[in-house]
Amino acid sequence: MVLPLGGNAIRRSLGAKSHEIISKALRDSIQHALDHREQALEYAMQFARDLDAGMASHFVSMYVNERTLDYGPDGREAIRQLLDMGFERGIISIAPMVDFVD
Repeated sequence: MVLPLGGNAIRRSLGAKSHEIISKALRDSIQHALDHREQALEYAMQFARDLDAGMASHFVSMYVNERTLDYGPDGREAIRQLLDMGFERGIISIAPMVDFVD
């Protein structure tokens, strides 16, 4: 199982319509960056500190890819397991209830 690098959380109380709108905006933005990689990398270089373009490209490729759009079943399970372990060890005080928005 591979744990995704990160994720986004949307407050349940915002409702299904808001979840749909926010998820679509995030997905569209990520897809745009994947479809226009050179421009996205050029933009990201503003924040790359001391990385040269080659290293920045390699770094971005490791973390921004098709799995960024969809964790897949194993990625979702990895997130559930991580949160459950945090709860079991007392790091998270409330039992996690994770819903993934498609």
